[in-house]
This record gives sequence, C-alpha cells and structure tokens, in this order.
Amino acid sequence: MYACVEGLPALGKSEVLALLRLYFPDLLVLPELVKEVADRENLDPFREREKLAQALWEALPQRQALIRAAWAEGRTVLEESHLGVHAAFSAALGDQGFLETFGRRETEILWPELFLRLDAPLEVSLLRQAVRGDARYAVPAEVLSRASGWLSAWHARRGDRVEVIPADRPPQEVVAAVVNALGLRYVPHPSPLVIPYLVLLGRPASGKTELIRFLQGLPATERANAYHLGALRVLDDFPLLWEKFVEDDVWELLGRGRLHSRRCAENYAVDDPDLWDFLLHRVNAGVLGRPAQPGETVIVEFSRGGPNAYRRALSLLLPGVLAEGAILYLSVSYQESLRRNRARYQQDRRDDPLTHSVPEEEMARTYREDDWAVLAPAEAGYLTVAGQRVPYVTVRNEPEPKAFGDFVRRFWPALEELFWLWKNR
Repeated sequence: MYACVEGLPALGKSEVLALLRLYFPDLLVLPELVKEVADRENLDPFREREKLAQALWEALPQRQALIRAAWAEGRTVLEESHLGVHAAFSAALGDQGFLETFGRRETEILWPELFLRLDAPLEVSLLRQAVRGDARYAVPAEVLSRASGWLSAWHARRGDRVEVIPADRPPQEVVAAVVNALGLRYVPHPSPLVIPYLVLLGRPASGKTELIRFLQGLPATERANAYHLGALRVLDDFPLLWEKFVEDDVWELLGRGRLHSRRCAENYAVDDPDLWDFLLHRVNAGVLGRPAQPGETVIVEFSRGGPNAYRRALSLLLPGVLAEGAILYLSVSYQESLRRNRARYQQDRRDDPLTHSVPEEEMARTYREDDWAVLAPAEAGYLTVAGQRVPYVTVRNEPEPKAFGDFVRRFWPALEELFWLWKNR
C-alpha cells in the first residue's frame, strides 16, 4: 500500500509518522517532499516559489523511484503530504506558474491509494503553529481556508479515497486511528526463552524474599538473558497465611474462637495442619486465574517442614506448574534459619515477608527438619513429582549474601544450571 497523510499545518503529521517509523520498521516513512527540498536548497517556501517548483519537479523522479522500489519489496509506504497539497497552497497564494505545470503533469505523478486527512478546526492549527514556533512555515488563517477548500474539491474531482481522521483529540487516539486505517500490526521482538514457573523453596529466613528483591531490581533484559527469568509475578503463601491469622483474631473478638491458629508470643502458630495444604490450593487458584504469560515468570514461594514436607507440598501443585517449571531450593542450616529469623523481626512490620518472624516454638516444631535432602540428594538434577520430570537446583545460601555481587556470584551460576536442566528436561 502507498498512503499519504495530509492536513492543516501542525496537526501532528510529522510527529505521528516519526512514531510509526520507530514502531513499524518495515514501514517506509517518507518526509514531506516540499519541506525536504526547501530545507535542502535553503528556499523560502512562500517567497521563492519559482525556484522551489523547479527543485520539486527535479526531486520528484527520485522520490517516486523510491516508492516503486518499496512496492516491489511488498512494503507499505507512508508519505507526509503530496504535491496535491502544494497545488492547493499554490492556488491559495496565487501561484499560477506551479498550478499550470501541475495541471499538465498531474497524470504522470504516482498517486497514493489512500489519503489520510488529519482534520481539526483552523483555530487548532493556528494555536499549534504558535506553540511550534517555526515562523518559516507559519500559514495564516485565510490561506489555510482557501487551500483546504481547493484540496477538498480536487479530491472530489478525482474520486480519491480519502479517510478523515479527527485530530483535535488525545494523541494516542490519533495514532491508533492512523494505525488502524493502514492495517498495521505491531510485531514484538522475540523474547528470550525464560522459565515460566520458578518454585522457590527453603526454610524460613533462608533468603527467598531477598533473592526475589534482587531479581526484581535487575533490568528486564539482564534478568531474561543472564538469569532466564521474565517479568516477575510472585505467589507467596505467607500473605495468605497472615490473612488467616488476622481472620482468627476477628473470630476470637466475636467470641467464636480461633479456627486455624493460636497466639504465640507476639505472633501466631498454626494449629490446623490442613491449613498448609489449603494455602497451596490458594496459590494454585492464583495460577489458574492468571497463568504465566509469554515473557513472564511466576515465582511460587513457600516453606514447609516435617518428614514428608516437600513430597506432599509439591504433589499438590498444579500439573502445569510442574510440567513447565523448575525448582530452586535455598539451603541453610536450622541454626542459620533461626539466627536470620530473629535478626529480621520488626514488630511493627510483622506482616511483611522481609520482616516477619516465625515463633521459635513453631520453628522447632515445624521447620527443624524437612525432607528436601531425601527428595533431592544431588545438588542438581530432576525430581519425579506426580508423573512430571521437574528440574531442580539446590543452592547453599550461607554465608548470608549482602552485597549485589554476593547475589550475582551465588545465583547466576545456579540459575544458569537450572535453565540448562529445564531446557533438557
């Protein structure tokens, strides 16, 4: 397709075309020939009409050859303005010399299949011209009015296909209208291959949340290319657990008694063992409601303890998470988990994943032991869970990483290895 965008000065033609050139690289966008020639030859477009006309006719064959070459390649061509607009201004300015030549040569000119006219009241054009502040191309109202009328009559005489696009509205609407009129379709750059689901496991205070914060702070390109993770969305069961604690506070206030937990020092301990499975079903509901999108990584984060902890928990995850995902386990000793659990606690922020603390009674009862080492005796490899072959890597997360470089040195190799296992699963 070959199309031209026309319209009163300063309605956004150049700006819209510049945007389309950026977002649609296969589109050949051509600047206004009159302005290009006048600037190149340093001509005043209003006072040096004869010289400008001669330069335009000389430049026209090269411009039309460029358009034909693009056509032959199957490309869409979008040009700002056309010689019919210059003829309209010639009529408004009384430039009979150009009009006579134009009348003789009109049939020789390669014309667009589609004319897109950006339309707005004269006052909008005058206001935007003033804002633009380019006196060299400022056009007064009476000239605009005469030229606009001549151009409309010219299109009607020729039977041109003219699509009017209102331009006195928000810019995104104008751009969208032009894109739709041309039938353009944006093609995103192919995203790097990323792991869609990362199941992040480890004892409380093993560094899971800190790792997530590190990954979230990376530029998207670096995170995708070096760590093989896309835009991050976190499904952590701790906020869901805390919600149950708060609900129990309300039931207690109402005299009904707590349903799932009991108060323990300044925090809470879980009394209902079924609550752990409930939380994972809630996480599953979050995945079902919005599965990982292309270029996205959903991090499923949780801790479990006991002799059958992760065998049970992993078996409850959605088959799609297991089939498409990978597991990263952060290994710290029970003593290190206790130390960090105490160190991070802030009472006024005890509902925050970074500053909450598991009561030591709960730590001893639930998290002293888990079954990860039995499930995954090697540092890296594959688990079979619910019939799915799931890649995993175990990272020894001691000593505690503090600086940016600590995280890079520890987790870049681990995620590189996990990605290799995931690709070859």
